[in-house]
Amino acid sequence: MPELAAWSIFLVPLLSFVLIVVLRPILGPSNRLSGRITVAAMVAAFALALTALAATISEDGHDLGYQTHAWIEVGSLTINVGIVMDSLTATMVAVIAGVSLLIQIYGQEYMRGDSSYSRYYAMMSLFTAAMLGLVMASNLVLLYVFWEMVGLSSYLLIGHWHDRTAAANAAKKAFIVTRLGDLGLLIGIVWAFVATGTFEISELHEMAAAGT
Repeated sequence: MPELAAWSIFLVPLLSFVLIVVLRPILGPSNRLSGRITVAAMVAAFALALTALAATISEDGHDLGYQTHAWIEVGSLTINVGIVMDSLTATMVAVIAGVSLLIQIYGQEYMRGDSSYSRYYAMMSLFTAAMLGLVMASNLVLLYVFWEMVGLSSYLLIGHWHDRTAAANAAKKAFIVTRLGDLGLLIGIVWAFVATGTFEISELHEMAAAGT
């Protein structure tokens, strides 16, 4: 499976988010086209996820072995960007994409007539893209970026009906609790880097297996 096709599992829902945001001022906040765009994106992402799963099953070692690419270079520190696509990742990606597709289809009728229909589907597209990126990330920095995207989209989805006191309060509580968790995760990432000198998840696995 070409690397670009694997990247597209994450990029297609992200493109859906961008399209809905761009078209929303033109079509209006309640236009049902946004839901159809999201469903179409998730059909494509799910099909690609199944293709990735089949590819990892047939591959020796069950890992497609994509290379990472230089992302940020500061002095001697280089942070790469890349994706992991082994059998475990492919399974998780297929589950996320499949469940998200079912949710988007169900939401077509559940959210019918909602005054912020397009915003809901934009946030669902962003949330799904973030979840997919989270499980595919090849290093801890990229994982943290996607984790923050999950937190942001979760906050916006929980507070979708922000005019309701209960929904607004629930969104605030979720935001506060998530920030505390984010701090712990960030401390863990920094500690892991100080202890090992790498952010790459594959290298951390190798060190753990070697007992170093």
